[in-house]
Amino acid sequence: MKIAFVGKGGSGKTTLSSLFIRHLAHRGVPVTAVDADINQHLGPALGLSDEEAAAVPPLGGRLPLIKEYLRGDNPRILSAETMIKTTPPGAGSRLLRLDEDNPVFAACARTVEPVAGGRPVRLLATGPFTEEDLGVACYHSKTGAVELCLNHLVDGRGEYVVVDMTAGSDSFASGMFTRFDLTFLVVEPTRKGVSVYRQYREYARDFGVALRVVGNKVLGAEDEEFLRAHVGDDLLVTLGQSDWVRALERGVRRPFPELEEGNRAALSVLHREADAAYEGRDWERYTQQMVHFHLKNAASWGNERTGADLAAQVDPGFVLREERAAQAVG
Repeated sequence: MKIAFVGKGGSGKTTLSSLFIRHLAHRGVPVTAVDADINQHLGPALGLSDEEAAAVPPLGGRLPLIKEYLRGDNPRILSAETMIKTTPPGAGSRLLRLDEDNPVFAACARTVEPVAGGRPVRLLATGPFTEEDLGVACYHSKTGAVELCLNHLVDGRGEYVVVDMTAGSDSFASGMFTRFDLTFLVVEPTRKGVSVYRQYREYARDFGVALRVVGNKVLGAEDEEFLRAHVGDDLLVTLGQSDWVRALERGVRRPFPELEEGNRAALSVLHREADAAYEGRDWERYTQQMVHFHLKNAASWGNERTGADLAAQVDPGFVLREERAAQAVG
């Protein structure tokens, strides 16, 4: 299950991501957490110190290794250097599975324990800007490593990838927004929050992206009624202010079961909705969308940058699906 959390800056997107990850870990569900925002906050939200979070090896800094591994023996990819963020897998490519050890996870993943006594969580992070990036690099060069990994990921029901996306509509600036079974949009009960929802809804509708709204910082019935009036049936659940979260933000870790009952119940609703979304997974459409964005990127900048015809990387007979995992290159 691939789940994304999106929202405008300050909406509580990272906080909600971390609470959902804790909920899964507390229930013993296998979960890989991905910080896909160059403003790296998910690690600290899961209990790491700032120094520990900064030490998580960045996916963006391991891109040559990632490309070389995923390329495998795919004859359509002439070299790892010609792979871009949207390069789709084909016959001979290596695929990623969440229940395995592989060079990508070995180089980039950090194990964290966000819940005492709960299941450990694998944490991946795209990485922040470095001094060399400032003024010359686009953040998509960092998040592209996440997109490439998601393109090659074969995951199943009962195992989760939870991605904390970039803030604002930048989440839709690449094809990565189509990589998820379900996207949770975190919205505050304000006019600005609702306007962000309308923008997201239009983008999502064009590509059949499953979107559910999570109302955050809801203080009472008036806030909930405001959201319901503007969001309608897309509003899945609401969460209120949390003393437990405020303590966590001050560096005080309390047992997860002490999270307010209403907020724990809301997380259970998210879990049920995410699990149900798996029933609607369409591997063929998923692969077609992958190819769609790859061809767009190839034509707009990829061919020129790599000096190769990247459209030739598309394997027309390949559909990414769970049974492909057994056929991947070892």
